[in-house]
Amino acid sequence: MTDFVKIYVYTRPVLTESYPDGLARSIHIAAETEEEIRKPFNQNYGILFAEGTVSEENTIVPMGIRNPGIFRMEDGTIGITGERVHENGETDETSRGKVLLWTTKDLIRFDFAGFTDPGKLPQLTDMLEADRETALTALDWWSPVVYTGLTVPETIRARTDREVDDVRALLSYSDGSVREKRVLWQKANVRFDKPGIYHVEGTVTQERFRFPLAEGYGDPVIFPWQGKWYYISTNDNLDDIGLYVREAETVPELFSEGIREHLILPFSPARGFEQTFWAPEFHVIGGELYLLFAVSGHRWGPQCHLMKKKKTGRIIDEDGWEEPVRVVKKDGSPLTEEAITLDMTFVRVQSGSYMIWSYREHIGTPTDSGSMLYIAAIDEHEPWRLTSDPVLLTRPLYGWENVEGTINNEGPHAFVRENQVYVTYSGGSANRYTYALGLLTADTRSDLLDSRSWHKNITPVLTYYSVEGEYGPGHNSFYVNEDGELMIAYHAETGITETMRCDGIRRVHFRKDGSPYFGMSAKDDIGTESVSTNVIVG
Repeated sequence: MTDFVKIYVYTRPVLTESYPDGLARSIHIAAETEEEIRKPFNQNYGILFAEGTVSEENTIVPMGIRNPGIFRMEDGTIGITGERVHENGETDETSRGKVLLWTTKDLIRFDFAGFTDPGKLPQLTDMLEADRETALTALDWWSPVVYTGLTVPETIRARTDREVDDVRALLSYSDGSVREKRVLWQKANVRFDKPGIYHVEGTVTQERFRFPLAEGYGDPVIFPWQGKWYYISTNDNLDDIGLYVREAETVPELFSEGIREHLILPFSPARGFEQTFWAPEFHVIGGELYLLFAVSGHRWGPQCHLMKKKKTGRIIDEDGWEEPVRVVKKDGSPLTEEAITLDMTFVRVQSGSYMIWSYREHIGTPTDSGSMLYIAAIDEHEPWRLTSDPVLLTRPLYGWENVEGTINNEGPHAFVRENQVYVTYSGGSANRYTYALGLLTADTRSDLLDSRSWHKNITPVLTYYSVEGEYGPGHNSFYVNEDGELMIAYHAETGITETMRCDGIRRVHFRKDGSPYFGMSAKDDIGTESVSTNVIVG
């Protein structure tokens, strides 16, 4: 066994129907072991993407990469380069004689260093020998995370039922991460009033959901409220007309056969609600329950609205909600007069309360700006009015965000964990296999209106390469289940040529380094396992 592993960088051939230009012309990475078996990182999906440029007309000119190279710097840092080209592979005259440069110490996290003169770099090739530990650690990180086993204590000293129930199983995963999981202990034979040793059995079960879970629905949201669970989404089955809610005692019951859908916002020309009833989300803001959504009047053009649940109103009743209002700027004017706004979400962190939404100008014209994510501060007592100017968070500059002219950054949704706020968003085509999740991260104590507070992943965190049989996963939301686990709800398609959006749910895993992993498929996670231990009483 050698102390080094060969690392290769490359692009892939363009496959029009399954791996188009925006994906193929990115930098892929693979490791080759001493057995000369080449193993791709990230399941052979691109890792490093060139940013597109913005024209004088505020349109995006998509870019790709060719002729990637890899080398080692004097301090041991690894450099990766590529020639920037247009999305279709044609030479980009504006970058002729220069190459894009990324640096990395671990082949996991990459810093973009900008353009550089290749003549000032060591000789570039497509292969570099890296030390075994670095290479294999990176290969593991970019590979699917799978469940590997569990342990429970051989004995439990307990005086009460509660002390037994508090003992958790430790579940291990292929990336070295470990998590605790509740055990359903069968304690009927244990006499807590009589000293002795009692053998008990138990089961460890992970909640699983089939895919597709609900067919013909997009942008799903699962929400707990006052002891019940609610489901709301964009209803493609009814041409996105009206907002419908389901109510049940448990999340699985929300998707049971014959579940009733309650219409809470109907088609109404008189009120200006006629089309694009899109992306509804429940949020508790200032102690009140609101529904954020987009809707259009007779003239097409979705705009962000919200409506507040009445104090004594029920979620499932149309008259349980106050009249919807359009979200406005701090001066009271609409977010936009001519462009479109949609997919608004709410984020509360230590530094303040914010709205994030998608904004797009001149859609469908030669000067289409593409959809962009903006953020602004709000006062939770008047969440329909911004208290700051909007700040641009992200545009679809990477090839995976802008596949064949889709130009999308949309569907933001957030969760907070250990002083970090994570905002997922979607790029690519909303009802095609190229749809994918991106990730923005910031410290919860930072000013989220400062663009420097945010880190944007170069690589998408969930794609049609992530989970077998799920194509175009995107426009997600998060909720916490009864076991305290973070769950992600999303829509995807059942085939690479399918366009019907279908909902799915899975658990969000957290790696050994604490970062979220969204591709934990049901077959790769724990199902149901039996365990046993001895309870010592007295």
